[in-house]
Amino acid sequence: MNSVDKLAEIRERMLLLGIQEEDLIEKFILGSGSGGQKINKTSSCVYLKHLPSGIEVKCQKERSREQNRVYAREELCDKIEEIRSKAKAEIRYQIEKVRRQKRRRTRSGQEKVLKAKKHHSQKKNMRRISNSD
Repeated sequence: MNSVDKLAEIRERMLLLGIQEEDLIEKFILGSGSGGQKINKTSSCVYLKHLPSGIEVKCQKERSREQNRVYAREELCDKIEEIRSKAKAEIRYQIEKVRRQKRRRTRSGQEKVLKAKKHHSQKKNMRRISNSD
């Protein structure tokens, strides 16, 4: 898969997630690390910020600025998907929790609760009798 296909795939993914190019701030930063003179003299590190969500991504996987632009957008999509899936999981958990709370107890469960209440009341009655002496 060449970079043109990869870029088209990323743009489609961004469209599905509702990420628009107008919402992105893109900057190119001077690279650092291994790679010699080429990486140290060119601004190949890509910085992306998605304004609506405030998510920031820096990418310097390759020496090529264009490849880093694709990778940065891919990382941004991954982060947004992760955040959204966590939010959906939390909502699902809350709904399930309420459903469990509203569910009727089984007969044996109800008997356990009543047995515990009776035992507790007996303890309190025993205290009352010993305190009145």
